[in-house]
Amino acid sequence: MMTFRQAHWDEPLIIERSSRGRVGFSLARMESASLDVPTELVRKTPLRLPELSETEVVRHYIRLSQMNYGVDLGLYPLGSCTMKYNPKLLDKLVSTPKIQDLHPMQEAGTVQGILMILYELSEWLAEIVGLSKVSLQPAAGAHGEFTGAMIMRAFHKRNGELNRRDELIVPDSAHGTNPASAAMAGFKVVQVPSNREGCVDIQALRSSLSARTAGLMLTNPNTLGIFESDILRIAQLVHEVGGLLYYDGANLNAMLGKAKPGLMGFDIVHINIHKTFATPHGGGGPGAGPIAVTKELERFLPVPTVERMGDRYQLDFDRPDSIGKMRSFWGNAAVLVRAYGYILMMGAEGLEEVANVSVLNANYLARKLAQISGLELPFGGKTRKHEFVLSASKLARETGVSAAQLSKRLLDFGIHAPTVYFPLIVDEAMMIEPTETVSREELDEAAVAFSKTCAEAYTNPEAVRNAPSNTSVTRVDEARASHPKTMQFTWNHRPRSA
Repeated sequence: MMTFRQAHWDEPLIIERSSRGRVGFSLARMESASLDVPTELVRKTPLRLPELSETEVVRHYIRLSQMNYGVDLGLYPLGSCTMKYNPKLLDKLVSTPKIQDLHPMQEAGTVQGILMILYELSEWLAEIVGLSKVSLQPAAGAHGEFTGAMIMRAFHKRNGELNRRDELIVPDSAHGTNPASAAMAGFKVVQVPSNREGCVDIQALRSSLSARTAGLMLTNPNTLGIFESDILRIAQLVHEVGGLLYYDGANLNAMLGKAKPGLMGFDIVHINIHKTFATPHGGGGPGAGPIAVTKELERFLPVPTVERMGDRYQLDFDRPDSIGKMRSFWGNAAVLVRAYGYILMMGAEGLEEVANVSVLNANYLARKLAQISGLELPFGGKTRKHEFVLSASKLARETGVSAAQLSKRLLDFGIHAPTVYFPLIVDEAMMIEPTETVSREELDEAAVAFSKTCAEAYTNPEAVRNAPSNTSVTRVDEARASHPKTMQFTWNHRPRSA
């Protein structure tokens, strides 16, 4: 086991370090400057910007970086988030002036290169998921879900059935954003339970389907990491009542090169670019959630789409049945360009290897952790895909140490906490996804950390309950931090005296 102790600096805000008159960089003063700025746009008061030397600025941000934990530092096994390592070559790619200096308001004739990239990426994604056409516009996975639900609305409205097709079915193991997206799109959410194997209960699904069904939102493999083996039957049942089948692409990492949602019967797929195709995410963004649809649903995609006309590329706004724009401009270009580069780097064989290794890593770690006293792997011992869910309910009963407390103790070993208490169908759940970018040695170290932490729960539970202790920020009151009355989104600066 590696020794981990995070840096802890008593670092003030950068504006609190400000001293009047200090500068970090200055441009040569111009002899004369004639700026024809309208009087009403001229600022009357000076900006209250921090004044520091370059050394002070560099040290401030380096200290903050030393107090942070990221995927470049160690294992980040957040289940379903697919926090894999991001190749630095792709960061360099989007940092080139040819990408950074583009403006979305430029005429199509001046941005043929980026339009080609966006067009080819959409074609590749359509091929990967086995559907007809892709829109790159949605800004994240949940935004893609909402876009897909709006396409369902448009489809049923065109068929004159929207008034009665007001129900969207969501499994009880679904991501929390699924029912939220369905409700935002104006549908009533109907929940179907899982069976003893952790998959959709077919009989319960049958009883939920009716002429009111707009569709079913499904993740495959599901949030337990289990492949829905009855997917073809599920698709048949949904289509028989006139509904559409929607694929939540959060777990696509396990499917690359192995299975295509379109061939499973899905009509709409969202793709979490920032998860599957190794682009940075977390902390609220950036992200991208392209949406792929069947030939029948192409007409409803957001405007504009990127089209190829001979050897030229253009933005197509002439789509009368479109659901309209879903965001400003054409998508999160920097994320999409990284994904384009990633697919070029990997190729078809490399993408399939991503699935191979992510599944191998998940099952290797799952088997090791399931042998630890206090932890259990619910829903039988069948092979998981890219992630798995452990239950710490036995540990909680025997020691009083919860899954959340156990996860906080893992921080002291230099391992980011897994997702806890999701899915809700597992008591004291810990959702773990190591991804394919983690070595066997790191997996073994993680298993040792879990083992030591669980053993400590039996011998010294208070140490676990009070964790973490080796991190820059120790135990946080989550309830207080999340309460609207305690959250402060602004900071009022009172200038220091000269």
